[in-house]
Amino acid sequence: MIAEIEKPGYKILTWGCQMNVEDSEQMSLFLEELGLTEAENAESAEVVLLNTCSVRKKPEDKAFSALGVLAIAKKANPRMVIGVCGCMAQLRADEIRKRAPHVDFVIGTSQLKEIPALVRNARQSRNFQKRIELPERKGSVVTDVPQRHLGRTPKLKAFVPIQYGCDKFCTYCIVPTTRGRERSRPTEDILEEIERLAAQGTKEVILLGQTVNSYGKNLLEGKIPFAKLLWRIAEIHGIRRIRYTSPYPRDFRDDLIETHKECSAVMEHCHLPLQSGDDDILVEMRRIYTVKSFTNIYQRLRQLSGMAITTDVIVGYPGETDEQFQNTMKVMEELRFDSAFMFAYSPRPGTPAGERNDQVQLPTKQARLNELISLQNEITKKQNQSEIGCVFEVMVEGISDKDPCLLKGLTRHFKTIHFAGKSELIGEILHVKADSAYIWGFHGTIVE
Repeated sequence: MIAEIEKPGYKILTWGCQMNVEDSEQMSLFLEELGLTEAENAESAEVVLLNTCSVRKKPEDKAFSALGVLAIAKKANPRMVIGVCGCMAQLRADEIRKRAPHVDFVIGTSQLKEIPALVRNARQSRNFQKRIELPERKGSVVTDVPQRHLGRTPKLKAFVPIQYGCDKFCTYCIVPTTRGRERSRPTEDILEEIERLAAQGTKEVILLGQTVNSYGKNLLEGKIPFAKLLWRIAEIHGIRRIRYTSPYPRDFRDDLIETHKECSAVMEHCHLPLQSGDDDILVEMRRIYTVKSFTNIYQRLRQLSGMAITTDVIVGYPGETDEQFQNTMKVMEELRFDSAFMFAYSPRPGTPAGERNDQVQLPTKQARLNELISLQNEITKKQNQSEIGCVFEVMVEGISDKDPCLLKGLTRHFKTIHFAGKSELIGEILHVKADSAYIWGFHGTIVE
């Protein structure tokens, strides 16, 4: 414990993906072991961690902006400890040190267990510290599997990382550099964690990995197919719902499709990243699948009852022509995803795509993105309107953020629905009829 802290408050600022959200939860557990409690805001905290993202430029800009605000706060409170964590820290540790000399330490994505020691040392010596080593990978065998802390606060839904790093090396992506090569957690560790979560009241788990369906290929205990892991989790008492993100299209196997069909605990939703609807762009992205092979997986999933499919799409990849962009538009219109995360390409230093000299101009990228968003919004709205009158199984997650008089929950196919009900229903699984539809989801009524 840090007895000398008079007001032991901490704050973690988080940008990025679900993995970062989960990492931040682990960071908070480490800080609470030191006797710290969460502060209302970063400016009043004794320890501030910034968990950063480098997938696009915007979250990096936000992190540097926050560091500027914290420089002022630290002048008012010199005892404040500031640490920068996550993907931007992994990539730009020296730049962070130069641009923000008030930062006490920089820690990468694989060194979270060092946070308590770094905080202690920062309070004693104020010497800048850096920990950005990534786990080594010897051949095809993982020898350093991250072990996660298990003392989590009870919650209805919980993220559970099952895999770290990535072996795909897409030309636009910085993840293999920031999180290292692909390595899976031992199956028994995952099951033990989920059993503890279930005993505390967790009913839904969301399995996380950069290419989650390639889970287990380098485990010392032997290859454990992802589909088999889903069945093992489904056997855990108390777990009612299993979701996962994100699978890689080329690694989507028949047994996973069968698991969606046969295992009632696995939800009828798949987030399947397309990235581009043009084969030449997919080759340049090094995505290792074609529009045809992607469409085959998509159609097989769509044949399953009640299945919803969402996706990711990047427009304005270097060298993308108007014709290639229109090919993406055509695929999106033909496949008609339930929803999509859509982005204008953001150059990442150190990636092959980021070094190309045929970058698409920002106005062109933005125009293409706006056109794609307009198309997908119309598709999503029509898809949801076609489900008016349907009765969905819904897990009640809490009070609606749109109307405090309503509750909210997710359907099995990952669509939000708001409805009237008492707060005592939070945590229950019940049936709700969709009465009206919107781009974001539904308003509905509980049915007996």
